[in-house]
Amino acid sequence: MQRRIVTCPQCGKPVVWETANRFRPFCSERCKVNDLSQWAQESYRIPDSQTDPEDNKNSES
Repeated sequence: MQRRIVTCPQCGKPVVWETANRFRPFCSERCKVNDLSQWAQESYRIPDSQTDPEDNKNSES
């Protein structure tokens, strides 16, 4: 069976995707914690493509 190699989303290091790697898809606990920290600090954001309906009400008045 061929081993699946993925890239660590935090540092870019190649990682073998297998159940023995308890940090997958990360290469290490450090990368996993760093990623969680960035989420907690709200460094990652999903852009809002739609305008807020409340904003439209205020501009029409």
